[in-house]
Amino acid sequence: MLINQTEKESFKKSWLYMIAGIGIGVVLSLILVVSLMPSMMIVTKESKLGFDDTVVRLVERIKEQGWSVKIVSDVKQEINHAGYNFQPRVKIIKLCKAEYAKEVLTTDRFVSCLMPCSMAIWEGDDGKVYLSEMNMALMAKMFGGNIGKVMGGKVVNDEEKMIEGIFK
Repeated sequence: MLINQTEKESFKKSWLYMIAGIGIGVVLSLILVVSLMPSMMIVTKESKLGFDDTVVRLVERIKEQGWSVKIVSDVKQEINHAGYNFQPRVKIIKLCKAEYAKEVLTTDRFVSCLMPCSMAIWEGDDGKVYLSEMNMALMAKMFGGNIGKVMGGKVVNDEEKMIEGIFK
């Protein structure tokens, strides 16, 4: 079967268009992932309570789930103590569950830079109180393996119980 010159050119163009289309698709996908990733990595929820009540109730719920509260850091106070004027209240709660930490660190010590877990309670410019935390379910999917099993299962389940009833 002989292919004439016009058919060869048409075939080449088809392949070039297909390759260009795949390339453009890959670039657009990367742009989409990069632009959406920050909003996907951190989960923010509005509190039903005032600032101080949110912090107190969340610390209680953390302990009820068998986690320890390592520190409650008053970021506003720290910034103001350093000589800067900062008004919105922000508190960071550092929490840990030794059992889960051991499970993860037994196989994957490099994630120790993400430990202990942190939750931030902060006042928005709208006067409302919010919680922000890492999206553990997404992190678990990204890491997979043992990290995914512990973070995506046990940690996510415990965190859901911690915030239940406090946040919208």
